Amino acid sequence: MIDAPAKQGSPCIWVDADACPNVIKDILFRAAERARVETILVANQRIRTPPSRFVRSIQVTGGLDAADEEIVSRIKTGDLVITADIPLAARVLEKGALALNPRGELYTSDSIGQRLSMRNFMDELRGAGVNTGGPAGLHPRDRQAFANQLDTWLSRQTS
Repeated sequence: MIDAPAKQGSPCIWVDADACPNVIKDILFRAAERARVETILVANQRIRTPPSRFVRSIQVTGGLDAADEEIVSRIKTGDLVITADIPLAARVLEKGALALNPRGELYTSDSIGQRLSMRNFMDELRGAGVNTGGPAGLHPRDRQAFANQLDTWLSRQTS
């Protein structure tokens, strides 16, 4: 039996792929095959993807926000965007799509304002020379939280 490609107009998964951890990409690749959902990785560099009818990548040229612009210009209501970029997540929510970070946190209209404020505050501190450190490493519980949120979204697509 030949697998059919994702249905036209079905919700897609978009991945802000430049900074997405490989372990999260692997989860997405398996889920795309299992659920037969179109999954598109967008990055400033070439991204390797497995051979699949459901997974592809788009390489954008340009500045730091070129991948973000590409994602925002293409998403539609109901799509899922995987990103740790809080300003991108805010734009995604404004367009009626969902945003999930690689640690399994689903951004919501209730939480995004606070997240943007904290991000801007930390950016100001870094601009003033304060070493704020980087994000903690991805823990197995983060991967599990991500997989759980992804499965919840996928189950809503098939019901």
